[in-house]
Amino acid sequence: MQDYWQNYIDGAFVDGGAGRIDVLDPATSEVLAQQALANAADVDRAVQAAKRVHQSGALTDMRPIERGRIVQAIGRWLLDHLDEIARDLSLEQGKPLWEAEKEVRGAALYFEYYGNQASTVEGRSIPLGSGYFDWTENEPFGVSAQIIPWNYPVEMTARGLAAALTTGNACVIKSPELTPLTNTYYARAAEAVGLPNGTVNVLCGYGHEAGAALSAHPDVRQIVFTGSVPTGIAIATAAAQNLVPCVLELGGKSAAIVHEDADLEAFEDDIRWGIYFNAGQVCSAMSRIVVHKSRKDELIERAEKVAKSLSVGPGIERTESGLNMGSMVSEAQRDRAAGMVRTAEQAGARIVTGGRPLNRPGAFLEPTVLDNVTPDMEIAQQEVFGPVLSVLSFENDNDAIEIANSTDFGLVGGVFTKDLNRATRVARKIRAGQVFVNEWFAGGVETPFGGFGKSGYGREKGREALWNYVQTKNIAVKLGD
Repeated sequence: MQDYWQNYIDGAFVDGGAGRIDVLDPATSEVLAQQALANAADVDRAVQAAKRVHQSGALTDMRPIERGRIVQAIGRWLLDHLDEIARDLSLEQGKPLWEAEKEVRGAALYFEYYGNQASTVEGRSIPLGSGYFDWTENEPFGVSAQIIPWNYPVEMTARGLAAALTTGNACVIKSPELTPLTNTYYARAAEAVGLPNGTVNVLCGYGHEAGAALSAHPDVRQIVFTGSVPTGIAIATAAAQNLVPCVLELGGKSAAIVHEDADLEAFEDDIRWGIYFNAGQVCSAMSRIVVHKSRKDELIERAEKVAKSLSVGPGIERTESGLNMGSMVSEAQRDRAAGMVRTAEQAGARIVTGGRPLNRPGAFLEPTVLDNVTPDMEIAQQEVFGPVLSVLSFENDNDAIEIANSTDFGLVGGVFTKDLNRATRVARKIRAGQVFVNEWFAGGVETPFGGFGKSGYGREKGREALWNYVQTKNIAVKLGD
């Protein structure tokens, strides 16, 4: 772990105009390293560098299949440096080392998938009769601004950067202040695969300064953001002043509807992955279970067993996949989650297990299960973003759907039943951008992802994501006699 990490602008590693910030190890609360901190002037230099690359035609003049090969090469570079990246990711974010390795592999997959798509972003001809030749082309926006969340800094950068480069855009990446270090590897990868200077720019800065400057920059032509609703609104408001399109993924309060015929033994796996993976710091986490009243007691017992089976401690020490969990990203995030649990208890919820910080240094919270949660409680309405599972009950299908749809969010949902007809019927009525049936997190890089309501708009992942980064041009030619 190097002591000091710089920003990367126009092909050079540089200091930040706003000085430096300390990056803490959330497992110990000790300083891990320092990161250069960008100001508005740094943002402008990065945007101008990306703009110059776009205007030069360095990316757009290239045959798409060649551009795709470069994108794929970035993925291979990540895998070649897997151990190093995963180690630093585990240290700065707190997740178990094996989860960090999984994230890096997932990031590499985006570059493989989108690199393969480069030649498929095609236009079409439109018949207008014998006197005309008319066709469409898909042009990149030019400069894509990508504002990255702290929970999956490697993978979330990959899903935007891979699609943007595949379609010929140059990028300015603003890394998160809590976990900025591993984004530096994208700068190194860009150099290693031979991308022109200025194609990929990586800088860290506070949201109110660097993030605001990037969102409002007149030469940014497209913005991708994953994070909180208030920040998403601020970014969309700034972008609107320049009529810049955004893709906003703003989190969720996702519910799994568990019917009376569900396989609860198999569902234990979904509890483990759905809410305790990455210590629950997942926008699509299974934070609510809405279970048929006839199975609630059994489900509570199984959820308690899963939560109590997890070994919680420093992520860097947890090398093997299994029943373990690391720290949350910061003590502030942990304290917020623990505070929401206390508020829920005061409102009438029962803490089945967990709910307290561990008695040790670091941002650790016990895996938590709450019973007697009602739809009107804060814990059922607002995103905790921690390892806290809320259990609610229902009497009939319409009741379950109403509870699942009772929040302002609509990112993902789940249906667990042996009845395919019921699963299909309920899935269609859940107000969410993606619905999992009988497996939480079913799908992959190939499947579109995005929300309804306050979970944002636009789609990432899948072929749908490519259309975020291009705009359609129509060309009509009047033919002579």
